[in-house]
Amino acid sequence: MSAYGAISRSATVSEPLPTTFWSVRRTVAAEEPARSHSYVTVHHLQTASAARLYPGLVDYLGAVMAKEIEDGMTYPQETMSADAFESYFFSGDVFLAISNLGGTGGSEGTETTLTIDEARQQRTWEDCVAGYYYVKPNYPGRSSHICNGGFVVPPIQRAKGYGSALAKSYVYYAPRLGYRGSVFNLVYINNSASVKLWEGLGFKKAGLIPKAGRLRRKDGNGEEYVDAFVFYKSFVDEDGAEPI
Repeated sequence: MSAYGAISRSATVSEPLPTTFWSVRRTVAAEEPARSHSYVTVHHLQTASAARLYPGLVDYLGAVMAKEIEDGMTYPQETMSADAFESYFFSGDVFLAISNLGGTGGSEGTETTLTIDEARQQRTWEDCVAGYYYVKPNYPGRSSHICNGGFVVPPIQRAKGYGSALAKSYVYYAPRLGYRGSVFNLVYINNSASVKLWEGLGFKKAGLIPKAGRLRRKDGNGEEYVDAFVFYKSFVDEDGAEPI
């Protein structure tokens, strides 16, 4: 529930958008040079069928999200139950990134018919889920063409370059869902990786909210109030042309 009440998800697409490849490049330790280049496939989930088609997936995603919130350094919520996770995260379009090692998989945004089960290759969800995010309207009704996204990379998958791949795929998919722009309401300024990432993808700082978050300190010693940036990016040109 937002300050505007319940905001309905976008109804601009009736079928899942095509799965796409996104390359991942990262600097790795000398002992694992073969793992320095990988890719993810990003899959558009249908909410109603996700739990039925992929046993354990929604439970896993919810547990990772609950731990992220419990850590208290990125999201404003303080707790999130399994039911609350489904109503919060799956009230929008959800995109799931599955990791694959070796090769390129195709150029950025290349479409593929690879299914989640094929990309998973009989791995556990813990081993193969590189990250996930939702896309939903940030405002209701007459402003519902502006979307918002929420991103999660499981702790065991961090520092592998997956966050960048997720962000690039977001900028690709959101216009294809019919959105004309995106806003992030709270990007805490101490989350330097996210700030750098969104600036690199052309998002502009639309504002600064002083002491917007009461976050846990990284050293574990209590809490502190942290400022937050508001980021915005338009998906249309200056003449108002429709998204690609």
